[in-house]
Amino acid sequence: MQYRQLGPSSLTVSAVSFGCMSLGQDEAENTRIVNRAIELGVNLFDTADIYEKGHNEEKIGRILKGRRDQVFIASKVGNRWRPDGSGLDWDAGRDHILQAVEGSLARLGTDRIDLYQLHGGTMEDRIDETIGAFELLQQQGKIRYYGISSIRPAVIGEYVRRSRIVSVMMQYSLLDRRPEQHCLELLRTSGIGMLARGTLARGLLTGKEATGFLGHSAEEVSAAAAAIDRISGPQRSRAQTAVQFVLRNPAVSSAVVGFRTLEQVEDLLGNGGGALIPEQENRLLQRAIRANFYE
Repeated sequence: MQYRQLGPSSLTVSAVSFGCMSLGQDEAENTRIVNRAIELGVNLFDTADIYEKGHNEEKIGRILKGRRDQVFIASKVGNRWRPDGSGLDWDAGRDHILQAVEGSLARLGTDRIDLYQLHGGTMEDRIDETIGAFELLQQQGKIRYYGISSIRPAVIGEYVRRSRIVSVMMQYSLLDRRPEQHCLELLRTSGIGMLARGTLARGLLTGKEATGFLGHSAEEVSAAAAAIDRISGPQRSRAQTAVQFVLRNPAVSSAVVGFRTLEQVEDLLGNGGGALIPEQENRLLQRAIRANFYE
C-alpha cells in the first residue's frame, strides 16, 4: 500500500481510502470488511452525516471503536434532512455546522473528526462565515483539519484562495477527467490534497455492462473498459488499473472507494494495491477515450 500526505497537514493517508457509504446492513460482515481493509493498509474512512440519515456514521463508529488511534475518520456537513424526511436542504451556515458536528461526534463515538468536509458549496454561500465555523471547530479541537467535497471549479477556487483547506474531494476517473481542466494543477501548486471518488465509474471500468456515462456513449465506455482490461492481469486487477490511473496524477492523495464485499477488498488491495502503471500504458488509457471537460 502506498501512503501520501494529505495537503500541508500531518495526515499521511493510504492511497486507497474507504468510502463507508457502501456498507451494508450486516454489521458482522461490515466489521470483517473494514478490518481486512485495515490489515491491507487502509487508514482513512470517509462518511457523512446524511448517509443513511446518520446511521452510517454510527456503523463506522462502532466498527472502529478500539482502533480509533490507528485510523483517520473523515465526515461531511452542509446538507440537512427535512423534518418529514422528504429530501435535503442546503445549509452552509455557521449555526448549522457548529450544531451538526456535535451529532457527528456522538454518532461516531469520538472526540474529534480528523477531516471535516463541506459537503457541496455554492457561490451564493456566505463563504467567510462557513470558513469561520470550520476554523472555530479546529481551535476547539473538535476537528483536526477541514476540506470541501465539490465538483464546482469556481467554488473550489474560492476555498483555495480564502481558506486553509487541506483537501478537495472530487469525482475523477478515466471516464470523468473534468478535474484535469481547472482543478488538479491548482490543487497541486497550492499544496492541497485531492481525494478522488468514483474512480471505478460505477463499475463501468471493471466489468459492468457498458452504458452511456457523462456524455460518453456506451461504445466509448466499452472502449475504455477494454483498454483497462488489456493492461491488467495477474499482478494488477482491472480495479487496481482504474485506480492507479487516477493515482498517477501528482495532485491526487487518495482514491476513495466503496467496498461491499471481502472479495472486492482483496481484488483492489491485494498485491499491495497493484503495480504502478508505466507511462506508456497510461498514455494508452488516455488515448482510449476522449477527455470530457466542463462546458
